[in-house]
Formats: sequence, structure tokens, C-alpha cells
Amino acid sequence: MRPVRVVVAGVNGYGRHHLANVGRLAAAGRAELAGVCDVRPPSGLGVPVSADLPALVRETGAEIAVIATPIHTHAPLAVAALEAGAHVLLEKPPAPSVPEFAAISAAVAATGLACQVGFQSLGSEAIPAARGVLGEPVRGIGVAGAWTRPFGYYTRSAWAGRRRLDGVDVMDGALTNPFAHAVASALAVAGADTAESIAGIELELYRANGIESDDTSSARLTLADGTVIAITVSLCAAGRRTEPYLHLHGATRSARLFYTLDEIEAGGVRTGYDRTDLLDNLIAHVRDEAELLVPLARTGGFTRLLDAIRLAPEPRPVEARFVRAEPTRLVLPGIEDLAVRAAAELATLSELGFPGGPGPVSAPWPETVLRADGRETAVYAERGDLQASDAPRPHLHPVRTLGGTVVTEVQPDDHVHHFGAGIAISDVDGANFWGGSTYIRGEGPRMLPNHGRQRRRTLRPIDGGYAEALDWIGPDGTVLAGEERTLTARTVPGGWALDVAFTLTGRTGRPLVLQSSACKGRAGAGYGGFFWRAPKDSAGLAVFTGEASGEEAVHGSVTPWLALTSDVWSLLFVQTAGLDPWFVRVAEYPGVGPALAWDEPLTVPGSLHRAVTVVVADGPLTPEQARDLAEGTPE
Repeated sequence: MRPVRVVVAGVNGYGRHHLANVGRLAAAGRAELAGVCDVRPPSGLGVPVSADLPALVRETGAEIAVIATPIHTHAPLAVAALEAGAHVLLEKPPAPSVPEFAAISAAVAATGLACQVGFQSLGSEAIPAARGVLGEPVRGIGVAGAWTRPFGYYTRSAWAGRRRLDGVDVMDGALTNPFAHAVASALAVAGADTAESIAGIELELYRANGIESDDTSSARLTLADGTVIAITVSLCAAGRRTEPYLHLHGATRSARLFYTLDEIEAGGVRTGYDRTDLLDNLIAHVRDEAELLVPLARTGGFTRLLDAIRLAPEPRPVEARFVRAEPTRLVLPGIEDLAVRAAAELATLSELGFPGGPGPVSAPWPETVLRADGRETAVYAERGDLQASDAPRPHLHPVRTLGGTVVTEVQPDDHVHHFGAGIAISDVDGANFWGGSTYIRGEGPRMLPNHGRQRRRTLRPIDGGYAEALDWIGPDGTVLAGEERTLTARTVPGGWALDVAFTLTGRTGRPLVLQSSACKGRAGAGYGGFFWRAPKDSAGLAVFTGEASGEEAVHGSVTPWLALTSDVWSLLFVQTAGLDPWFVRVAEYPGVGPALAWDEPLTVPGSLHRAVTVVVADGPLTPEQARDLAEGTPE
């Protein structure tokens, strides 16, 4: 196939993602970056640059224009690109008003060209799967989303947090921008693609921050077929990021769709689904007449809601007594629980007593946590906000001692691709599943577009924890390996034990080849496999085995157990299936893991099985205590 020539408009924000994506597709021979349109273009791209999009399309012969500019410029630029002869991939929301949406629709009809809207979640196979997951009609959909945003989020651009700018509609609010995918996903599951699908809209718009738009809101839609969609979202959450979800209500059953993760939870089991890249789909449409996943016409229902928000009264300020001011942000205490409850009851915030000082509410869904003797010891997290270079993967964080001390660290400044405790390998058949740079023999570390990700197929509870099935997916979408993983927790003398086991099996029809950076010439960098990143600011760090102590002595040693301790906590690692050299860091940062490919590639013709037990204890263990625990922990 001849590569499709693509220009990208707006490359200093989310447009950077589109540039990288065009590069990925170019490497696969499907696309070619033909030009860049921006008023402040970066240098060194090696392609024509212009602030005039239609002129750039005509000059370069571009067949597709990707538009990732501010919301209020979407309609004029989309119309101009279509009239210049290019198909369009238009970032969400497509337009800030129904009249501007109609203008784009008219240009699509007049030119016969395609306009795909960048609601990435609608490219997921989880959307059609959600329609039938209950085995009965979906009668209602609740949407819960609670994130946190610092003050800087609202000063990132002139249009941030604005309803209008210089008399032009902008509509940068919680419902219409950061949680737009939540709204679009709910409408898509309900089949409410067109404006006519919506019979009624109830809106409650609030703002805690000093902005024009809403940062906390409820919207309840009644569809023409009687289905109710109740959406409650906020950018003023207090806790860590939680993945937003759709709560699907049937007559007798319910389920959850995590649209950022492409996962559906039903009957206690989570199932993962594939997602098609929307630019790749548009290229297939241009070359092979493939059906568009998110044509402009499919976003009419979303635009109807957006227009209702545009015409609604200004958001109501939340009384100061209900807002907690922190150094970098404002928080609405309890808003996360209210969002969960609103989704469960298909209610609005006012119906739940907001903003009258909401108290804690028990969530109707269990968190993905590990417990030992009834006490929460670890959260098993999977985040939908990670970049490709992070090599996204499920991980344990925070992990705590029974005394409550956190013993994991996520995305520290020194290695932003470290994620608590989990399984990561720097090279699986050439794909980087560790994150960050790739070591090139004779050149050193280089940031390459070769990162893989671990995609969950299923997650189900078992006695003491969870059993999980995962796909290890390369940068081109190929499933390189499948994994079966178990994580369980139990109490042991002096603390609790985490038991982790995993089996990795190739899926390409040929043996898997696993490598570390040490295999490519970086001495001592044999990391890869189960890995634990501990907090860097811990005092009194020490490491020892039954035979030696100190980082230099134990790094690369092959012994059944190893202890990493501090003044306030201890981690005892015991290899219970397989025996690999220990990768150890203490001086640079505290991290430990058995190394699958220490200094030579490991070829796996069938399956690779490993298991590790980690004893998590309060206070520093002595070598004698560690030895006794190591000999008594495996079951």
C-alpha cells in the first residue's frame, strides 16, 4: 500500500501524540508525515511548515489532515481542510456548538470526504461488547469520574477553563473536554448517536475553581427509547487518580465498563478488549473503504449535550466552606464517593445533597486490592493515563506494611517508567516492555518508538487475591506473548507475604527471545522480570543475602533469597520457582528483582514460569530473622 500523506495541525499540546502516532504508522509503511501546521511549530521536523492549513494541504498533496488545535478552531479548520481536499481526523469535541457542527457536516456532504472524530474510546471493541454483556437490555447507564487538576491546568492556555474567549464559544469544561470520552462512550453504548436520540437533558454545573466553566457537574439524559444516562464527574478529587467507568444497569444485572482501559467487569471478572487506532482506521477507509469507527455523524448526540451546556446558565460557584484549599489545587471532600453513588443510583449531585458537606459513602464495587487477614496491604492498579513510553502495565502501588508504611514508589523523577511492584522486561522480541529508553550496542540509550504494553484479558478473584490473564502487545499491535499471573497475600510471622507467580508463553509461533540491556553491552544492567521499586527517601537502606551484604556483593549473585531493608521497613524476596541472578540497586535508587536474562539472551521455546514471595515487614530485619523467614515463607 502506498503510504497516506498526513499533515498535523496543532503540535504543541496533544498534537505531539499525533506526531508520534504518524511516526509509528510511517514505520509500518502506512503513513508519511507531509507537513505541520502551527503558529509556533517546533524546528527540525524536516517537513514543510505553515500556519495556513488549506495551503499546506494543497502544497503537500496531503490526503489526511489531523486537527488537534483549540476547541474553538475545530470547525473553521475542519471545513477548510475538507474544502482543500483532505480527509480529516478531528480532535474531540468536534465543535463547541450545534451550528458549527452543522457547518462541518455540510462540508463533509459537499466534498464527499471523511471526518473522523478523535473519541479514541469509541475505537474499542469493549463498546459493542458492553451492549450485550448483561444478557438483557441496558436500561440505564451511570457514569462516575473524579480526577484532580492543579491550578496550572487552568492557566495552560488562554482558553483553558473558559466558556467563551473573545466572544467565541470555547466550552472547555469537565463534561465537554476531560470527561468527553466518558459522555461519548455512554452515548455509544446506548446507541444515542444522533441529536434526535436525546429526548431530555437535566444539567447541574458547578465550579470550585475561579474559572468560567464547570469543574464538577451532573448531567442526566433521557433518551428517546426511555434509557437514562446519568453522568457525574469532577476535577476536584482528593485522592489518587481513579479510572472513570460506566455503570451498566439492567433489570436484574449490572456491570462496569472502564473506557480508558478497554475493560468490562461483570460477575467479579474483568475482561480486556482490543482497540483500533482511529488514524489507522481512517487510513484504511481512505485506501480500502473500511467503515469509519467514529464518523462525524456518530457524534451528534454528544454535540446536542454540549450545546445544552453552552446555552445553560453559568456554573454555580461552590460555597467556600465546602472547598478545601491545598497548595496546588482545590478539593471537594467526598466527591469521589458521590460520583460512585450517583452512577449506582442514576442520580444527580443535588439529589445526593451536594454541596452540603458530603460524608463518606461506601462504594458499591470492591476495589482491586490485596488483603492479608482482612487488612488492605496493596492496591493492584492499572492506569489509563500512561504514555506509550511508560510501557503501560498493571502494577502494585501503594504496597504497605501492616503498620501502614508505603514500601513502593511510582514514576519517581529518577526513573519515571518505574511502577511499584510488577513484571517488566526491557526486550521481548525487540519490543520494550520496561519503559523509557532502549540500550543500543555501541551507541548507548536511545528513546525509540518500540514500547509494548500489557493488556488485561481477564482478572478474577481467587482465594487471597487475583488471577489474571494478559496479552503482551508490541508497538505494532502484534500479541507477542500471553501471560497467566496470580497475586495473593497472606500473613506470616512479623508481617505479611505477597506471592506472585507468572507464566509467559509466546504467541507468534516462534520461540520468545528475552533480553536485558546487559545482553547488548551495558555491563550490570541485567534487569527484567519481577521488579520492585522501593521509596528512594528511605533512611538506612541496606541489602544482604545469606552469603553476602552490600550492593556490589549481592548484585548478580544467585541465591534463593535477598533482603532489602531500611530503618522502618524490610522486604524479603524469595525465589520459589526458578533461580535467577539478583538485579540490585541501592545507592542510585532502591530496587530489586530476579533477572531473567542477566547477560545473555534467554530463548523460550514454550513457556517460562517464575514465582517470587515477598515478605513485607515493619522495621529492619536482621540476617538471622531474614533467614528464618525465608525458610518458612514458601507454601
